[in-house]
Amino acid sequence: MAVERTLSILKPDATERNLTGKINAVIEGAGLRIIAQKRVKWDAGDAASFYAVHKARPFYNDLVTYMTSAPIVVQVLEGENAVAKYREIMGATNPENAADGTIRKLFAENIERNSVHGSDSADNAAQEIGLVFQESEIVG
Repeated sequence: MAVERTLSILKPDATERNLTGKINAVIEGAGLRIIAQKRVKWDAGDAASFYAVHKARPFYNDLVTYMTSAPIVVQVLEGENAVAKYREIMGATNPENAADGTIRKLFAENIERNSVHGSDSADNAAQEIGLVFQESEIVG
């Protein structure tokens, strides 16, 4: 198995409810290491840049508004097959369909306020990590 890195974002609904520690406990309990973490407040340009891939989708403007509504916590996670592992512990996008014990089942409010984001491939993880972290901020 390959050691990988993936990006995690604890979204505004999670930070507003002080869930950072509880979500981190689920992440670490699943065997992933948090090797970089910072709390930031994105402006519209940051969110628009990060979610540019969704620009043509009808939910894009609402997503940018939501992601700039409160602080977020961005993280780099590392571990065996980190991308797939984190997607598994995040759970389905819609928390109603998420498996018991997953982050979204435990903490998400609804499909829009679903508490976390995770990269969907190793290539996207590298790109997303590069958008929000400098290499010097990642301490493995």
